[in-house]
Amino acid sequence: MGTTATPQHRAGTQVAATGLTLFAGVMLFISGVLDIFRGIMAIAEDDVYVSTPNYLFKFDLTSWGWINLAFGAIAVIVSFGLFTAKTWARVVGVGIAALLLIANFLSIPYYPVWSLTLIALYAFTIWALCVVRRDPMAD
Repeated sequence: MGTTATPQHRAGTQVAATGLTLFAGVMLFISGVLDIFRGIMAIAEDDVYVSTPNYLFKFDLTSWGWINLAFGAIAVIVSFGLFTAKTWARVVGVGIAALLLIANFLSIPYYPVWSLTLIALYAFTIWALCVVRRDPMAD
C-alpha cells in the first residue's frame, strides 16, 4: 500500500531542497573566491607557500596557482547557476567541488591550514548538493 505525500510535506521538502541548494551555492561561491585568491598568490608570490622538497605530488607552485585560479573561477560561475536552481549546476557543482577537494588535499604540504579549511567547505558543498532529492510531485 503506497502513501501519497501531503501538500504540506511536498512544500516542506521543496523548502529544504531550496535551502540546501542555496547553502551549496554560497559555499561554492566563497570557496571559489578563496581559491581564486590562492591562485593569484601562488602565481604572483611563490614564497608565500611552504617549501616541501620531498613531496610525492610536487608541482611547480605557479602551476598550482593556475589550477586553483581556473577551478576557482569555474566554481564561482557554477555557484551562480546554483542560485537559480539549475540542475546542470548541481551536477557540475558536485564535480568541481570534488576536483577542488582533491586539489586542496594534494596541496596540504604547501599551505596546510588553508587547504584543510577549503576541504571542509567543499565537503559541505558536496553534501548539500547530494542530500536533497527533487520531489517529482512538486514540479
